[in-house]
Amino acid sequence: MVDVLAEESPTGQLTMEFNKWYLILIAAAALACFTVSLTLCGFCKLLFGKWRRKSGSTEKNPREFEDVEPAPEKRRWSTKPLLTKDSTIRTPWYGFFRFEQPKRRMTSEAVQPDLFTNSSSMSSLGESLGLLSQASLSATVPLEENLGRINFTLRYQFTEQTLEVRVIKAQALPAKDFSGTSDPFVKILLLPDKKTKLETQVKRKNLNPVWNETFLFQDYPYAKVQERILHMQVLDYDRFSRNDPIGEVNQPLSEVDLTQETVLWKSLVPSKKSSGKLGSILLSLCCSPASNRVTIIIIKCQNLMAKDISGKSDPYVKIWHTYKSKKIEKVKTSIKYSTLNPVYNESFVFNVQLERLRDTMFVITVMDKDKLSRNDVIGGLILGPRSSPSEQEHWNNMLQKPRTPVAQWHVLKDMS
Repeated sequence: MVDVLAEESPTGQLTMEFNKWYLILIAAAALACFTVSLTLCGFCKLLFGKWRRKSGSTEKNPREFEDVEPAPEKRRWSTKPLLTKDSTIRTPWYGFFRFEQPKRRMTSEAVQPDLFTNSSSMSSLGESLGLLSQASLSATVPLEENLGRINFTLRYQFTEQTLEVRVIKAQALPAKDFSGTSDPFVKILLLPDKKTKLETQVKRKNLNPVWNETFLFQDYPYAKVQERILHMQVLDYDRFSRNDPIGEVNQPLSEVDLTQETVLWKSLVPSKKSSGKLGSILLSLCCSPASNRVTIIIIKCQNLMAKDISGKSDPYVKIWHTYKSKKIEKVKTSIKYSTLNPVYNESFVFNVQLERLRDTMFVITVMDKDKLSRNDVIGGLILGPRSSPSEQEHWNNMLQKPRTPVAQWHVLKDMS
């Protein structure tokens, strides 16, 4: 047995030696392939660098000079060429695809030449379409809030010890409904007594209502009447929600000659319960006639009413685009948590044809986000050609200055 192993040992040694050199050869071949691949990559990189320098593009990141930052949500792919800092269009092989903002976001675009190159041409167009009044076109100083006025008479009947109040009519009331009208009625009190409340009938869809209704406050001695203040509040009736205050009048009776019938005209002033207590909002409007777009930028809110137990709110802004009282599109801003002075700086673009501006309204509502129950309404406003005077002035300024953002503060009104 020992002799057999002795005879086979030289062959086994040769086999082991052959396997050793075979493995060394494989390792050398792999190393050679790796070295060749590195050499080819470096050569390709050198050629590409020369091509870039020759073409004149030296920036490393093509997204570094983009004018518009992509929106963080709802991104989609696009094959549009990238916009560089020097406003030249190019399409490098590594930047062919990029993220693009949704359509409702404001994007940078070249302004096409059109007929609306100055405010005078736009103003004449607005006049022809009935969008602007001549008074608004000629005004150079912002108008004060005009809520209309009310006509009424006062007389005291000494024999019956009765104060007679006759509500005749109101004129030039602002629109509070989506339809561009209001459903006004009048509530009457003799302050400081708030127990006796008298109301007129509701006049449907009328901005110049006529009531001709007489109200009697009986068993009021003349000396007591002289200490009272006649409070008249005009409200817009809403069947499904809270009535919206339009304006009010406070007339001290000691300043009126009640021995005979006295006819009075009084301008309405904002109601104390709804003026400024809900907060205010700063927003910008911009009209682009060539592209049939209206851009609304929600900038920020200030001194919002607290809706949470903590004394704060979680506000966001909701915008409804309506046409002829029909809801077309709804958009919302992001939610700002635990603040009464949120800053948004968010823009929304709406496609609105020029001939449809006359019947277009934007309902802007500031909401408080609530995780456990229904979201609360903080306040809002309506922008359009038939809205309240302050909102209508902002709308007219937008039409007079096409392609120019016009910013204005608005006091939030009760929209609940």
